[in-house]
Amino acid sequence: TDFIANMLKTKKSREEEAFYRQKALDILEFMGIAHLKDMYAGGQPYGILKKIGIARTLISDPKLIILDEPAAGLNEAETQELAVLINKIKTEFKCSILLVEHDMGFVMGVCDRICAINFGKFLAMGNPTYIQKHPDVQEAYLGKDDEE
Repeated sequence: TDFIANMLKTKKSREEEAFYRQKALDILEFMGIAHLKDMYAGGQPYGILKKIGIARTLISDPKLIILDEPAAGLNEAETQELAVLINKIKTEFKCSILLVEHDMGFVMGVCDRICAINFGKFLAMGNPTYIQKHPDVQEAYLGKDDEE
């Protein structure tokens, strides 16, 4: 609806508001933060703020979500919870996710396809098993064996 319809609170604008309010509540429920719906977002812990950011993205029905270091600053339990959530988002929202992340355990548990880069240099691309076994990736991330 337009500005005038919203200002006058027409039937159509009320229906539209009810629709989007319910959609927002459904997404908050999906994210596991519906109990915080009436709380001030700025005062929430860092892990909750990350979920709020993702929820704000989901309201727009995206086809692609780009997440830059989503696990940064999270503890191990929060990181694991985020991995489960991202996998649910891919399934439930039928959405592709482009993930930029340095936590390789997190990446291996979330990604179907990985592009490994070291200091801007392409190393390899493939599924998690292929990436884990690739010699250039192993050397870059684990170091070179001195006995070779």
